[in-house]
Formats: sequence, C-alpha cells, structure tokens
Amino acid sequence: MIISDVETFIVGNPWKNWVFVRLHTKEGVYGIGEGTLNGFAKTVEAAVHELKHLYIGMSVFDVETIALKMTRDVYSDGGQIQGSALAAIETACWDIIGKATGQPLYKLIGGKCHDKLRCYANGWYRGPRTPENFYEKAKIVVDKGYTALKFDPFGNAWRTVERKDFKLGLEIISAVRDAVGPDVDILIEGHNRFSVHTALQFAEAMMPYEPTWFEAPVPPQNISSMVEVAKRSPVPVACGEDYYCREQFAELLKHDAVHIIQLEPQYLGISASKQIAGMVHAHNGVIAPHSAQGPICSVVCAHLNMATPNFYLHEIFDEFNEPWEENVLQPPLKVNRGYIQPPDLPGLGVDLNLEEIAKHPYHPGHYLPLFKQGWEKRLRLDN
Repeated sequence: MIISDVETFIVGNPWKNWVFVRLHTKEGVYGIGEGTLNGFAKTVEAAVHELKHLYIGMSVFDVETIALKMTRDVYSDGGQIQGSALAAIETACWDIIGKATGQPLYKLIGGKCHDKLRCYANGWYRGPRTPENFYEKAKIVVDKGYTALKFDPFGNAWRTVERKDFKLGLEIISAVRDAVGPDVDILIEGHNRFSVHTALQFAEAMMPYEPTWFEAPVPPQNISSMVEVAKRSPVPVACGEDYYCREQFAELLKHDAVHIIQLEPQYLGISASKQIAGMVHAHNGVIAPHSAQGPICSVVCAHLNMATPNFYLHEIFDEFNEPWEENVLQPPLKVNRGYIQPPDLPGLGVDLNLEEIAKHPYHPGHYLPLFKQGWEKRLRLDN
C-alpha cells in the first residue's frame, strides 16, 4: 500500500475548526485522519501539504519511518503544529492498514483490554458562568448515564484571581457536587491557568468537594512547576495534553508526581501514544487521553483506550457539541449510558461524510478563547 496523494478538509465547528485528511494509495484504498489544533487549522493544513514530499511514495505499513521523516528529518521543532500534521497522516496510515488486514485498529495495537470504556462528559456546561447553570446542566449529564464529568469553573482567570472570582469558582464546584451527588466523579479543569501558589490555594479549597483530579493547574512548559503542585496538592493532578513528544513525558514521569497522564494522540500519533501509555504503565500510572478535538480524535482515543490495560477514563465532547456533528462520520460513534466501544469494522471503522462537511466551512472565529470572558458559551467570534 503505497501513499500517492493527500486531501485536506476543514470543518467549521463554531468553537474549533476541525482539520481532517484523506490519504490515498496507489492501490485505491484510502484512510482518514485528523489534525485539529485550536486556532491553527489553516496552519496545520499547510503543514500536511508542505511535508507530503516526506511521505508520498512510502508504504503505509512503515509508520515509524514516516513519523521519523516528518519529525527528525525536518530538523526543526514545529511543536504541536508539526505533531498535528504527523498525527493526521499516521492515523490515516493505520486506517489503511486495518482495511488491508481486515482488522479494527485496536486489535492491531494490543487487542481488547476492556469490555467497554467509561466516559466522562466535557463541553456540557455551555452557557453563563453561574452556579445555577452548572447545577442544571450537570443534572442533565448524570441523567444521560454519565458517572464522571469535567468542567472549568474559573472563567477567564490567568495566574491569579480576585477574591470574588475565587469564591465564585468554589460555588460552581459546590453546585456541581450537589447536582450529581457523592458517587459521581467530578474533574476540575485548570486549562494551564494558574501560578503555583494560586493552584495550590484552589486545590486546598476544593478538597471538601472530593474532586477526582485537578487538571493542568499550571502552564505545562515548566515541568518543575507541575511537579511541585502535584506533590503538594491534596487533589490528584492530571496533565499531559500539551506535550507532543516522548521526551516531555519522560521528564514528567521521572519525578513520580503525576500519575494520571492525559496524552494527546492528536499531537503524538498512535504509535508514540501507545509507547507513552507503556511508559506510564511502568510508573504505576493510568492514562486518560485528551479527546477534545474533533470526532475522528474520539474514535482514535476509543481504539487506543481499548488496547491499553492502564486506561482510566475516556473524554467525550461529542454528545454536547453541535447537533450536526453526528453526521460528520459514518457511522457516528455513539455513547451508551456513559460508556462507549470502538467500532469493530476494519481500520478506524468510520468514514467522512463529505456532503455534511461541505455545509460547515472554515471561519477564523472558530476557536476557543480561554482567556476571554464568556468563552464557556463556545460561540463563534466575529471580532
């Protein structure tokens, strides 16, 4: 199966443009992948095409060599942009490999480790930043059967917060706990917002509500800061979605401070993601991959999680996104009372609906402005 060409598609989801690829082979079999990166859709699309001289003519089975060519051989560090382009192409290669062998992806990368995957809901709290809104929306989530849900109660905070905002954040956490009861996992999203001391103040203050984790409480670049928070916080810290190479995870894991690792297959590719899951396993940790991009990313994470013995939780945005999202993939990935299973069809087990994709064009205002007041509404920005 020799790669002959690549097509790219940008889908205008209001809070994040999605980037999809369709990779073609000389044999006529194609595979699909995703390279979504918040705020950089056109840039990743350009990278996919600019780097295609490195993978056109390659066998889809040589995924490790393709990854090296698209990273090492460029001799530049393109970070998440380069990683997103790589992941899109490598995912499409695995899709073709699955089709060629007649096997679903998860059986190619380790086989079935779980009967089903427990999901946590994200994106469910669209609307005003009030305890009342979070309470009402959380009720809807648990009524759907979810036993875990994640949310960011911190508005547009950055590094420090005023006393009234600190109080409001805690009131929102309290409201969600009241709404879901004592047996549901609540996961607090930090979005890399805080300084070390602010993160620790919040960690101490939220502890009475028994959150399962405090996610990305400080920026990811200084691993020492994340380690300091993780070692001092009474709430377990989860992080990893921002890292795009094995070496960053190796540096994080050697401190044995963070044991819930949210690797991002969208920046790493499937092969590296599987290897990093093994690294985490060796450190007695669990993975909860970041799956907040587009619908192909959700499918990829489902396959990865099914084939990973130290899987913990699967992130789901899809049920709380635009209603038309379920038409983007054929067949759509369905959540059943808070659990999912990856498709059993060959490869990823899904295909792109190009007719639906054409209805939702790119717009530069389709991104998530996490430090702008009202970002929780997830609406397109027109200014």
